[in-house]
Amino acid sequence: MLLCAPLFTGCANMTPVDFANGTPPLVLEDYFTGHARAWGLFEDRFGKVRRQFTVDIDGTRQDDGALILHERFLYNDGEREERTWTVRRVAPDRYEGTAGGVVGLARGVASGNAFNWAYRLDLKVGDGAMRVAFDDWMFLQPGGVLLNRAHVTRWGVEIGSVSIFFQKE
Repeated sequence: MLLCAPLFTGCANMTPVDFANGTPPLVLEDYFTGHARAWGLFEDRFGKVRRQFTVDIDGTRQDDGALILHERFLYNDGEREERTWTVRRVAPDRYEGTAGGVVGLARGVASGNAFNWAYRLDLKVGDGAMRVAFDDWMFLQPGGVLLNRAHVTRWGVEIGSVSIFFQKE
């Protein structure tokens, strides 16, 4: 057991502070104000692509500082879905958000070119819903592309991941 200890101590989770010097800096309110388009896919825990989608996002800032994000998803099987987020900066590097299907508050931390967003969601599956947790990481790249990778878990077990890239229009 002691011989394996170095293997496990080298696997610490990343934190937003790891990206404090990352550029270009990601400011959610700036990036998502206006229109953006995204392309993504969901892979199950075995790496099989289960679903692909596009999403159009329109963001507006409210007088009270809230960022409203209206998302319109189109899945490769023809299904459509809409979600509207209300996101608020609650500290210089911290955000909270709500949206339909999100259980409680989504909480996020921004640092450098990265943003980590965690929340629970009642995910539509067939005619029902399944409560899952998202550990969502976004990284702003030069040229305005935003890469997004989310690990999706249920009862603490990873069921898959979502990969998305956003482009401002």
